[in-house]
Amino acid sequence: MLTDLTRIRSRQTGRASSWDTSGRNADLWIVPAQASVVLADIRGPAQITHIWLTQLHHYRECLLKITYDDAPYPSVLVPLGDFFCLGHSLVNSFQSALFSASTFFPYQFNKPCALNCYAPMPFARRAVVELVNESKAPHRQYFHVDYETLEAFPSDTGYFHAEFRRANPFGGWGPEITVNTPAADVANRERQAWENNYVILETQGRGHYIGCNLSVTNFTGAWWGEGDDMIWVDGYKWPPDLHGTGSEDYFNQAFGMQPNAFLRNGSSIFEGGTVPAPEIELYRGASGYQTSYVFHLENPVRFTREIKVTIEIGHANHLANEVSSVAYWYADRPTPAVAVPPVQQRLPVRRDNAGNWLADPDEAPSRLTSRNGGDLPSRLTPRNGGRDGASERACPGKPVTLTAEMQASKAKWAANHQG
Repeated sequence: MLTDLTRIRSRQTGRASSWDTSGRNADLWIVPAQASVVLADIRGPAQITHIWLTQLHHYRECLLKITYDDAPYPSVLVPLGDFFCLGHSLVNSFQSALFSASTFFPYQFNKPCALNCYAPMPFARRAVVELVNESKAPHRQYFHVDYETLEAFPSDTGYFHAEFRRANPFGGWGPEITVNTPAADVANRERQAWENNYVILETQGRGHYIGCNLSVTNFTGAWWGEGDDMIWVDGYKWPPDLHGTGSEDYFNQAFGMQPNAFLRNGSSIFEGGTVPAPEIELYRGASGYQTSYVFHLENPVRFTREIKVTIEIGHANHLANEVSSVAYWYADRPTPAVAVPPVQQRLPVRRDNAGNWLADPDEAPSRLTSRNGGDLPSRLTPRNGGRDGASERACPGKPVTLTAEMQASKAKWAANHQG
């Protein structure tokens, strides 16, 4: 990146923005409810070099959509906050190589926040950047889309892609079993892993995967991240081409996630900032929201036919937390991003001030760290297991297929914990 600053090029720089063309100061666009607007329509060959957005709310209700070269489908289709590595409709300040955010309202839902993306997005003929407002209210959007023309579009140039997935809850086979106990230590390998792990990305074509963010609503009160990443390149085989050693290891940290945000990895939302009494040492009965990210800038995972990027949710997929993710990759041609869930099924699971998960999200407070001592909401969901939570927002993953070992472990756990 810095070496390119010394190169003098024959390019033109441009910007599409929400500036007030009357010369006054109303430098924003109003996007009606249930409508979409084109933020930028750029002719190529060119590349988007930077996107800046700021808004008051609607981080899950609004979608960022990018379509290349008049394709009949978008190659980027992601809820607004999640695209910029902020899950759960929460805002926070963080910095990374590809994304950054800045706010006066850390760890609060739907508050003003500045969002930046620096991932280069080259295209041959045309790029259309849209904002889709699927909320029930008008949306106020400030934006810049910066771009530059290209002298040519070489055949080995990749198109930037991003897609969103969610399981609420993930269909874990043993959420009642305590993490890191012998009962949870069962085998998950071969086709069992291929067919049951949480899928971050599954796409066909030629390109390279450059990373993801993963958001977890932690219903367990314990450690959520014992699951291994497993990445298959160009089809199934065992072992997979890349097999990790734990969720925090995949996000390049260790012994849990920490409250930091580095260029290539870190916590854009740290769970310890989202529990009723903020703390760094977690898993003493309190749990909250985490968003972790990792970018494979020097070590992208290259594929020629297809790729499947997965991670276990808890060791051997025994947990049933809410999980959502955004995958980022480059492909040699525009390919479709997966469809996103309907807006109600994208919204976050909420809690009361005591940390109880709510069945009625309208009763939730806006600030996670408040301890106001007031009456608790009347409709609560169980804190353990998570399968009964917030049914109107459910977007359940498929149930994990139980092996004989898993069935025996569940039966033994139940027998030892009766009453």
